[in-house]
Amino acid sequence: MPKILIVDDEPNIVTLISRYAQREGYNIVTASDGREAIDKCQSEDFDVIIMDVMMPDTDGFTACKKIKEFKDVPVIMLSARGTEFDKLFGFEVGVDDYVTKPFSPMELMARIKVILSHSKSTEQKSDNGKLTVGGIEIDTLGLKVTVDGEKADLTAKEYSLLLLLVKNNGIVLSRDKILNEVWGYDSFGVDRTVDWQIKLLRSKLGDYRDSIKTVRGVGYKFEV
Repeated sequence: MPKILIVDDEPNIVTLISRYAQREGYNIVTASDGREAIDKCQSEDFDVIIMDVMMPDTDGFTACKKIKEFKDVPVIMLSARGTEFDKLFGFEVGVDDYVTKPFSPMELMARIKVILSHSKSTEQKSDNGKLTVGGIEIDTLGLKVTVDGEKADLTAKEYSLLLLLVKNNGIVLSRDKILNEVWGYDSFGVDRTVDWQIKLLRSKLGDYRDSIKTVRGVGYKFEV
């Protein structure tokens, strides 16, 4: 049974999400602020975290960044602030999805299902091999990447994005294709989602940053 951590300082929001999540058969744990969420993640494992941005003590962005430092768990961020800047900042600190309040509980459940199915698919496809292109080595079992022998500190989304690009070495991938393969569904309201993630990924590839080519008006391709 998937275990979901719901983090929000508004009891009515926690109750609403919990009710729908329990109908889907999920095991629910709750926290009222970011600090409590960090503490619970240190002692428990979760399949998905649903976290509000604006909370007392420790905000959602800070909590997400802290949690990602020691645990690779998908985070869906909830926020009344729906500007592109807020969403892109969320992706930068490791957020996997961003839902703007007010939101549809059914849509939120659908997004959770996509994230869970994508995580399961990634685990099933992992093997004992290592994929190497130039000085980039991708460990598909350990979900780790090294660049010229040095470990690259990638988020889960950056890892999935790099793996997709490398597996399609030399092939142009559209933004829609990348969104569907990495996020599991079409664009959810952020036109620059892929562009921003590509920028972050390039910054972590050292001398191989230019291996990710921009194909104007279409998307991207990886080429060494």
